[in-house]
Amino acid sequence: MKLINLHINRLQHIGIPVTDLDRSATFYKRLGFTDVMHAGFDYNGGKGKVKMMQLKDITLELYQMPDPELAQIRTRQNGRIDHIAFDVDDIEQTYAVLKNGGFFIVEPQPVFMPFWKKGCRYFIMLGPDGERLEFNQVL
Repeated sequence: MKLINLHINRLQHIGIPVTDLDRSATFYKRLGFTDVMHAGFDYNGGKGKVKMMQLKDITLELYQMPDPELAQIRTRQNGRIDHIAFDVDDIEQTYAVLKNGGFFIVEPQPVFMPFWKKGCRYFIMLGPDGERLEFNQVL
C-alpha cells in the first residue's frame, strides 16, 4: 500500500447527529464544553440547526436535521460513530464526578485493558441520543 503525502494537523471536530439540539448542548455543557458557534442550514426545503461545542482542543459538531423522523434515522444509520474517546489524567476521579453528576455510565467501574506500554483504564457513558463517550487514562 502506497501512502499519500497528506498533512493532518489534529482532529478538527466530531460530528454527532442529535434529535434535540438544545438537550444535547445542555448535556455537553455539563461536561465543560462551551457553545462556540451556532447556525442553521438548509436541507430538502427544511431548516436544520448546528452547534459547535468546544472544550480545550476538542470540538464537537452537534447537528439536528429539520425533520424529526429524519433526525432519528440519521442518529442511527448515517455515519454512526461507535464512540468518542476523551483523554483524562485521573480515571477514578473522572468516574466519581460523572457518577455523582447523575450521568449514565455503562461500566460498574473503570476497566483495565492491556493496551499501550503499561495498559489503560476506561469507562463508557451514554449521551442523550445513545452516543458512547469513552473516558480513557493511559497508564
